[in-house]
Amino acid sequence: MTVLGLGFHSGAGLASLRDALHAACAALPNRPALRAVATAQDKLDSAALAQLATELRVPLVGVPLPLLAVQAATPSVFAPARYGGHSLAEAAALAAAGPGARLLAPRAVSRDRQATAALATALPPPTHPCEP
Repeated sequence: MTVLGLGFHSGAGLASLRDALHAACAALPNRPALRAVATAQDKLDSAALAQLATELRVPLVGVPLPLLAVQAATPSVFAPARYGGHSLAEAAALAAAGPGARLLAPRAVSRDRQATAALATALPPPTHPCEP
C-alpha cells in the first residue's frame, strides 16, 4: 500500500498540491498506485486537498496530531510544533501507511513552496517458511 502524505500552507491551492505530488513521483522509477492521501487531522477542511483526493480516487486520511509527533521524519524548520517539528508530509505518509512503513524517497516541495509531498509504503508482512 502506497500513501501520499501532504503538508501545505493554509492558502495552498490545488495546483500546489498537484505540483508537490508530481515532484515526489519524479524521484521514483515507476509511479506507484496510491491507496490514500494523508495529512494532519487539523488540515482536512482544505477544499484543495479534498479535490485532489477526489481526482486521485483515493480516500483522504486525517492523522491525529499525537501520531505525527512520533513518526521518524525529516526535521523541518517550517513545521509547526504541533506536528513535532517534523516534515508533515513524511510523518503523515508513514503514519497512514502503518507500522513498519518506509519512505520511498525524501519529501518533495512544490515549485511555489506552498506544499510538500512524500510517498510511503507499508512493508509486506514477513513470511515464514513452511515446515514439512
